[in-house]
Amino acid sequence: MKIILTHEQADFDALASLLGAHYLQEEAIPVLPRKMNRNVRAFVTLYGGELPFVEARDLPNEPVDEITLVDTQSPISIKGTGPDTAVHVIDHHPIREDFPTNWTLTVAATGANATILVDSIREREIHLGMVQATLLLLGIYEDTGSCTYSRTTARDLRAASFLMEQGANLTIANDFLNHPLTMDQQILYDRLYRNAETLEINGHSIVLACENNTDIEEEYATIVHKLRDFLDPDAIFVLITTRSGVQLIARSSCDQINVADVAIQFGGGGHDRAAAGMIKNKALNQVKADLIRLLPDYVHPAVTVQQIMSSTPQLLKPNTSVDEALQRMQRFGYEGFPVVKQGKIIGLLTRRAVDRAIAHKLNLKAESIMEAGEYYVEPDDSIERLQIVMTDSGWGQIPVLERESGKIIGIVTRTDLLKILSEKSKAMPRHNISKRLEASLSPARLALLKIVAAEAFEINAALYIVGGFVRDILLEQPSLDFDLVVEGDAIVLARRLAQKYTGRVTSHSQFRTAKWLLGDPKQLLALLDLDLDADKGQEDTDLSLPKSLDFVTARTEFYTHPTALPTVEKGSIKLDLHRRDFTINTLALRLDGRHYGELLDYWGGGNDIRHKRVRVLHSLSFVDDPTRILRAVRFEKRLGFKIEKRTLALMKEAANLLVRVSGDRIRHEMDSILAEKNVIEILQRLDDLALLSSIETSFKWDDWMNDQVTHLLKSEPDFSKWRFKIPDRKALLRNVIYSLFLLRITEEDAKELAAHLKFPANLRKSIWNARRMWNNRKELYTASISRIVEIFDDIDRVALYTTYIASNDESYKNKVEKYITGWQNMIPSITGRHLQKMGIPPGPDYRSILKLLRDAWLNGDVKSVAEESILLDTIVGKINHGDIV
Repeated sequence: MKIILTHEQADFDALASLLGAHYLQEEAIPVLPRKMNRNVRAFVTLYGGELPFVEARDLPNEPVDEITLVDTQSPISIKGTGPDTAVHVIDHHPIREDFPTNWTLTVAATGANATILVDSIREREIHLGMVQATLLLLGIYEDTGSCTYSRTTARDLRAASFLMEQGANLTIANDFLNHPLTMDQQILYDRLYRNAETLEINGHSIVLACENNTDIEEEYATIVHKLRDFLDPDAIFVLITTRSGVQLIARSSCDQINVADVAIQFGGGGHDRAAAGMIKNKALNQVKADLIRLLPDYVHPAVTVQQIMSSTPQLLKPNTSVDEALQRMQRFGYEGFPVVKQGKIIGLLTRRAVDRAIAHKLNLKAESIMEAGEYYVEPDDSIERLQIVMTDSGWGQIPVLERESGKIIGIVTRTDLLKILSEKSKAMPRHNISKRLEASLSPARLALLKIVAAEAFEINAALYIVGGFVRDILLEQPSLDFDLVVEGDAIVLARRLAQKYTGRVTSHSQFRTAKWLLGDPKQLLALLDLDLDADKGQEDTDLSLPKSLDFVTARTEFYTHPTALPTVEKGSIKLDLHRRDFTINTLALRLDGRHYGELLDYWGGGNDIRHKRVRVLHSLSFVDDPTRILRAVRFEKRLGFKIEKRTLALMKEAANLLVRVSGDRIRHEMDSILAEKNVIEILQRLDDLALLSSIETSFKWDDWMNDQVTHLLKSEPDFSKWRFKIPDRKALLRNVIYSLFLLRITEEDAKELAAHLKFPANLRKSIWNARRMWNNRKELYTASISRIVEIFDDIDRVALYTTYIASNDESYKNKVEKYITGWQNMIPSITGRHLQKMGIPPGPDYRSILKLLRDAWLNGDVKSVAEESILLDTIVGKINHGDIV
């Protein structure tokens, strides 16, 4: 005889598993457990006639050859079994350590055990009736919280969908999942509610309720569910004294509390969200005391030290000098480093101690001035534990030790702790903004980003979009350009993408950066899995792709001296974000695997975005890189934010360092400023803060500059008529504004400023041409048209346009307009070919003749082709007589 068994106090998943196993093994008898939850018993009472279940007492008096055990791994005593009885288990719980070696096992990490069996039913194309499909659906829904628990898998969802197709009735399922309490259950519920107490353990809310109930035998799972739904704790533990012993029922609502692990300590079991056990020969109070004592070991923190620590910490040896310690503190930005001797912590060296030693010119070692002690936390420790260690030690930086190896794997600071505890951090929790991301990108760019994320996931690399792109998504001002940071190896990721999706890679091994040049966009588009809107034609969909993607390995950086370029070292995403300029640019959006769309905000950037403020990340930021001063003003005006008070004070203190920054770095920042829409507001703010004059004393913004740039921004020159030799209007505006800055200052100051900012040759030429034209423009008042054209022909168009914008002389502007719209296009009808036919040998005379003819047309001395021919004959005659033309 073959039979199918499940555990006692059966829930719907157990009963559904009995049914599912019978469909797959029709010769096996599904045996009802002796005890079932009340709602399960009610279902069997109503619909048992349509189900194949058999009571244990009705089994034939035959030996049991084979048992299929479902939703449990514990043996069930039943008559007819013996040592030779084969046992096969179908379960979704973790495998027991004492699992019998002679049993066989089918196990899968699904939310419900019934899912495993429904998958096989679907594969075999077995048809189900309404009652059978509904029972199987009840099994899945009860164990997955109607597919809302985090342990729910895609298999559970597919199985539920199949059962709906087979005719499962949601109305019936809802009635039995939300079964009303009996009168006795309601009385017990009320007593448990009154006795319930809430424990705060490792940041979690745990409800513990105890009651004696030896007089009435009831099903308790429904009562516990009702209590959990009403009190809404992270976990609930109920202890009830029964005739058989103390019944433990536990339910969890979060991943950090596995109630099955707790139940196992009392001889029970279950899975991570629901468990139970019967404790015999122990009083209720003793069981309660044992439970309270055990819980801290099994309730894992909501936020752990590992989540907020910085990895790969800097460690000092006892003989490290104070000078070296200071250099490392400046380099990496921490205010204290652990001192380690032979792998063990012996103290903490703080920045304050180092500064005092240096101030007193004491040539001491770390061991002499450190705060002695052996304080540490472990990665899984709670925030509460961290607070205790910090309070007891007085240390602001606590090392993190790996329990197994005893190695120091991280450091957590007082600032890390305060950010977690502060209301500001709570106001900006890590949440998912994937919908905002997808709304901000075209289908092609989104598909490209997803293949990058998928490839990163394949090599176990965390992938992030960082900086301004994330900031602008939150501001609902999305941009096209994004920076990608890899926690792993950016070069490896880029090369895998190029190999798989075409293109080639250039890389910089020193900095672990890579550029993926995408290659043929049509070929790449064909490889992308684009989900285009069916209502739009392809011509209406943005299918443009960037020419390349840049990948950066997460890194940290330090500055050897103020204004220097940074030295880079590999780091974590947290350290990578910490090296950035302002908090609003420290946001990161994770893209790989299940983390897709998660927003990381370690430094309060989200809060500053909401309050519309620009805040520098650390107090030495402007000393490290003074160009950030200019950037702060640019962000303030671009975003409509306000530089916060402390940041503004730090900017003013560091302004004198701007003159020490290399000119090309200053010009790079100025180029970015001049490309902004509200460039006038930015330049005015820079002048108000005396920042332009901090670069060069002659670099000034005044009312005249304000008027000219305002006029410039409103103008829309015709590029075809002006014949600018620059790519676009943005470049024109930038070069003209630079030229305007240098137009009226002394020649010496102009040369110094141009040299300081390292203007490229073409810009320098435009500036000198504009200055010469500006200073000599009065010459044009009495000059002939041909002379004016000769002068204008001799300077580049950017220089001419600069003087046109700068001048308020209508006569001068009129001459420029006539030149652009007509004079420059004046060409004689006579060409070099005509001169050759007249027998004039090619040479310099051609240029002279044609210039004389053009001048005559411009000055009105020639008004027709006939008059031009007469003039030509006169000129040629002079040449033939040896006269110099």
